Amino acid sequence: MTIDRFDLPEPIFVSVGGDRVATYELAPEVDVPSSDVVFCHGTPWSAQVWAQAARHLSAGHRVYLWDMPGYGRSAQGSDVRTDLPTQMLRFAMLLDHWRLESPFVVAHDIGGAVALGAHLMHGRDYDSLFLWDVVTLDPWGSEFFRLVADNSDIFAALPVPLHRALVFEYMAGAAHQRLDADIVAMLTEPWISDEGQPAFYRQIAELSPEHTRAIVDALPRVRCNTSIGWGQQDPWIPVEQAYRLRQLVPGRSPVITLPGVGHLSPLEAPALVQQALDAWLR
Repeated sequence: MTIDRFDLPEPIFVSVGGDRVATYELAPEVDVPSSDVVFCHGTPWSAQVWAQAARHLSAGHRVYLWDMPGYGRSAQGSDVRTDLPTQMLRFAMLLDHWRLESPFVVAHDIGGAVALGAHLMHGRDYDSLFLWDVVTLDPWGSEFFRLVADNSDIFAALPVPLHRALVFEYMAGAAHQRLDADIVAMLTEPWISDEGQPAFYRQIAELSPEHTRAIVDALPRVRCNTSIGWGQQDPWIPVEQAYRLRQLVPGRSPVITLPGVGHLSPLEAPALVQQALDAWLR
C-alpha cells in the first residue's frame, strides 16, 4: 500500500459560519448520470481517512469530503469551536453550500454524530446513511481521551518530541493490527505544527458525551435508510454498539462487521469497506 493512494485533490476553501473549511470534490471522468456521496470523518482524523473510498466511488459518483474545522487543513485556531453541536450545524450549512438536497452520506466516528445531528436537529435529508464505527451511544471516549479532556492545557505544553510520540501511538492504537508507519504519519501530520499541537488537545476537551444524548433520544425519528458497519475488534467503541444502534434506528438496518478490524475500518480493510459501499449504493 503506497501513500499515493491517499491523495485527495487540492482543497477548495469555503467559509462556513465564519470558519475556513477545506473541502474536496471528485467526479467521474466521463459525464454520466450519477448520485452524490458525502463523506464525514471523525477524530482525530481528517478527510484522508476516506480518500481511498472516495477515489473508488468517484468512478461513478460525484463525491464530496470536508475537513471539519479544527481538523486536517481547515482552520485550527484557538477561536475555532470543535464541539459536536457546532460541527452538526456546519455540516448542515455545508450541504446547503454544495446544494445537495438528498445525498448519500458516509460517516465515521464522531462524523456519525455530526451527520445524524444535521439530519435530526437541522432538518437535512439524506437518500441513505452509512455509519461506520460511530460515536453516538454511551459510553464513548477512552480513559486516555477523558484524561486529556480534563488536563488539556498540561498536554498542550508537552515538549514537541513527547507530543509527536503520543499522537503517533494514539493514532496507531485505534487499529487492531499495526498500520503502516507512513499511513500513521500522514494522519498525524496536521497535529504536529505549532498550531496543531494545542488544537489536538483542544478538540478532545470540547467533545462531550452530553452532546450525543439528544441524538440518541432522536434516533427513532431518522427519516432515511441506514446501514451500519463496524470493526469486530474495535478497541475504542465495542462492536456490540452496532447492534444496539440498529435497535434504535427505524427499519431493518443491516449491520456489517469486519473480523480482525479495529476502529479504522476504512484504512484497515479498504477493499471490504469499498465492497460494502458499492453494494449499498446499488
